[in-house]
Amino acid sequence: MSETKGKGNYSTYQQKIIKRYYDNADSIGLQRLSELVGEIYLAEGKKKQDKAWEAADNAMQKLGVAASRIEHLLQKRDPTLVAELVRELTGKQD
Repeated sequence: MSETKGKGNYSTYQQKIIKRYYDNADSIGLQRLSELVGEIYLAEGKKKQDKAWEAADNAMQKLGVAASRIEHLLQKRDPTLVAELVRELTGKQD
């Protein structure tokens, strides 16, 4: 008998935490993509590289990067290009 929690079922403190998370979702996503650049560089073996690129794909989609650009980056599979994207997106947030 599990209850789904609606907004009214969270304490004021929990609601503030949830709000801060969503207010900072872009920064969190950008940080994750930045970490994935390092993971891609360091990944050994095709399976680990594929997993890191898949995670980068998901992160870029969540950040609202254009599908054509994501496709280009995934075809090139060059982590330097993803690092440049991170730098570009970081500049937009300032």
